Amino acid sequence: MKKILLSLLVMSVLVLSVIPGVFATSVGSGKGVTIVTEDFAPLVWQCDHRVVYDDGTEPGRISMDSEELVERLNNYAFEGEQIQWKVLVMDKNGIDKVKDVYATLDGGIEANCNRLSWNPESILDSCNARILEEELTEFDSETMAYYLCTLTVETPESMYGEYHITVEAEDLDGLLGTMDEAEYWYLNPAISLDIQGELVFDEVRPGTSSYSESVLVGNAADDGSGVVLDMFISGTDFYDSANSGAKCGTTNQLSLSAFNYYATSGAYSTHDDSRSDAEGYVPIKYGIGFNDPTPFYNSHEVIQSNTQVGPGYYAGNILTPGAEMALTFRLNLPEPCNGDFDTGQIYFWGEAI
Repeated sequence: MKKILLSLLVMSVLVLSVIPGVFATSVGSGKGVTIVTEDFAPLVWQCDHRVVYDDGTEPGRISMDSEELVERLNNYAFEGEQIQWKVLVMDKNGIDKVKDVYATLDGGIEANCNRLSWNPESILDSCNARILEEELTEFDSETMAYYLCTLTVETPESMYGEYHITVEAEDLDGLLGTMDEAEYWYLNPAISLDIQGELVFDEVRPGTSSYSESVLVGNAADDGSGVVLDMFISGTDFYDSANSGAKCGTTNQLSLSAFNYYATSGAYSTHDDSRSDAEGYVPIKYGIGFNDPTPFYNSHEVIQSNTQVGPGYYAGNILTPGAEMALTFRLNLPEPCNGDFDTGQIYFWGEAI
């Protein structure tokens, strides 16, 4: 009897000792997580192609004020002309984190860029936007934006010589992205002509032709500038500065029409010029200033060769830095003629293209 009661008691104790574990409150422990977002440096891609715009000071052969300067063959620009790039900027931290986009000269900030409101579905193929091997094709307005960057060339006092020019983007953390297509430009190069030789016709018999010594006309622009000159010639009538009772033909004036020239430049010469006579000599047209009194284009070039370069330039008429062309002048002195005609000019002109 005692044994039975004891065993029942033990069982009761065991049951009671298990029940509290079933109804107890749950407990746990947490582990913190640290996430560091990459400070993504902006990326800059050039889109389309770089464009140069003419200024309104001196229009060229084709381009007028604010029009694309299609004549320009090399990387040089003058005061008032503009160089423009369209770029795509991307920042995976968000495009609003980009603080500034600007064009730089030798690392110095020179011109701020304008953010465009244009949001196309696809990225322009010309941008060639890539991150390592990944090619980007879809435009994301949250992380991308197009910018138009326009650099206007200032005066030679502040911009003269060769510069490394590119476009950079800077974010709020000071991280920089740079356009890969950096360029070297020569700004406001000094251009000049080097003329060697004298035009002297001594003891010319009326009614005969006389020939001058060769005159060399060279492109003396700054070394390394790459400035290409389109060459022109013009002149005036001639007069006797002394009170000698000069008369050549019907008046005291020697007409410019009495002068002609023969020019050579490399493999080109006026012998193949459509304006030349049987001897290869070309007449000189009037002019006391460039394009004055009439436009010089297609009329006053030194050599109008058959081969053309770029938009309407004669290959034999352009001079690279240090290059020269040689000219020989012929005077057909009228008969009768009297006087020493020492007042008048023959001009040489070089236009940077």
